[in-house]
Amino acid sequence: MKPVQTINRELLDNVSMQARTAPRRRKNHNFHAAENDPCNRLLNAIEPDSYIQPHCHRDASKDETIIILRGRVGMVFFDDRGAVTSTTVLAPASEAVGVNVPHGVYHTLVALESNSVFFEAKAGPYAPLIPEEKAAWAPVEGDPRAATYLAGLKHLFV
Repeated sequence: MKPVQTINRELLDNVSMQARTAPRRRKNHNFHAAENDPCNRLLNAIEPDSYIQPHCHRDASKDETIIILRGRVGMVFFDDRGAVTSTTVLAPASEAVGVNVPHGVYHTLVALESNSVFFEAKAGPYAPLIPEEKAAWAPVEGDPRAATYLAGLKHLFV
């Protein structure tokens, strides 16, 4: 049996520190025991220079719930051609503290503050994104154009 885990400042600080030193500038802390568990629950710490390629989840069971615990995160939603359809800022104790993203909706998020951490839940098992789920109209992670694209996403929240 796994021990009870308290989500406290120490845990948030630890996962944030790992994100600051990670090459991708983000880090997961999984609460589920294995990637094939029927429900994936995790903390995700992200830094402002981390780029997540816009994507969607095609599987009808893969609606995704995000709740911000610390910092500020900008959520961006797109149509199938890459036009921004809406944005929202998530921040603790603010008007919007979370979002439920239905499967099939293209989205990404950007950290607007260092040490941002959110809780994420979606159906398992974990499966890497397939090419059809990655937005063909956005640079892939690691592409030299990704930094400019990320800057444009952040500009939506200025």
